[in-house]
Amino acid sequence: MAGYIFTLDSIESLNEIIKNGVYSTNLKIPEKNIWGISHEGTFADFLSMSEGDNVYFFIKRKIYGIGKLININNECKHLNFPGADIPVTEGFSNLKDKMILNKSSFNLANRFICRFNSAPHFFNNGIDMDDVLASNPEAFKMLRVLWKLSFIKIDDVENKALFDIILKTNELEITNPQNIFSISGSLHTRIKNLVNENYIVNAKNILSLASDGRKIRHEMAIEAGVIDYIKASQNGVFGKWDYLSHQVVSSPFKPVDYMDKMDVFGYRFIPGFPTISKYLTIEIKKDIADIEVINQLMKYVDWINQEYSFGDYSMIEAFIIAQGFPEEVVNLKEEIGKRTFVKGRRPANTMHWSNLRLIKYVYNESENKLEFIEVGS
Repeated sequence: MAGYIFTLDSIESLNEIIKNGVYSTNLKIPEKNIWGISHEGTFADFLSMSEGDNVYFFIKRKIYGIGKLININNECKHLNFPGADIPVTEGFSNLKDKMILNKSSFNLANRFICRFNSAPHFFNNGIDMDDVLASNPEAFKMLRVLWKLSFIKIDDVENKALFDIILKTNELEITNPQNIFSISGSLHTRIKNLVNENYIVNAKNILSLASDGRKIRHEMAIEAGVIDYIKASQNGVFGKWDYLSHQVVSSPFKPVDYMDKMDVFGYRFIPGFPTISKYLTIEIKKDIADIEVINQLMKYVDWINQEYSFGDYSMIEAFIIAQGFPEEVVNLKEEIGKRTFVKGRRPANTMHWSNLRLIKYVYNESENKLEFIEVGS
């Protein structure tokens, strides 16, 4: 089970958000009515949400939990109002009654929302960041780079470590809850009565606004489109993945602004079991790929092998997505997009990895979606 850590500015905000059981990032609407890269990144994070993911809140060094995303009308995230994924402020004067969150004097900054319940409780006792990190140092990767972000996504291992320290610290409150935040549920009822197909969250408008003919201008918009495509098309070119995230750290810890990050990272479980069988890494280029992208992607493959699959390259599937691939890039993929490794001890088997695939993207203007074509297969 994955988790989300949302950053807030005050206990008052925490009280209101937990009472409503709804979270929404405040977005500054751009002047030119075009989403910026940061907006597209936030949207990609919402697209990756799934029912059952845990919910936590971070305020002034302390982390509060624990909640869980829940589906209402078959989804755990929605647009706050019809057309909320279009960055304009004009023409919405008649939409206040259609807004899920509409208390803040008709606030157009709330565009996307997600819903949650307590799981088991949101405890009043927040855990200091240092105590969290010290509780299981090897488990925490993304929490260490929580910097200048509205929220982050954490994987199953990191989520369990955070879940465990919060429960252990509040053990006496689990069966006899005295010091907890409560959820009213009234806003959940509003959502059930309000939302329809006009509140569905997908990447269509994000891609359309970032498009230039058959090309997308921002790689972050493509990330959102790829995550949307994979979650909606489990049998598509990339296959089925149980966990998806973007901008996942992939280098030793150093100042956050200088850390390498994978555009898309994921993993899948063995069906019916909580055991990871494969890891995913995707590198995205909005333009024609150059030879450097092969080296960059292979660096991420090696990082996953070191940090996640522990020497077993066969667990890794890698993709490069670009507008096109020159012949020299395809040739370089065949030359250096390989690894030789030893699997097993007795007997030891020498194995070869070459699971790097090149995918050309095309933006379909008429249907507002990305289409993918494999190159050099």
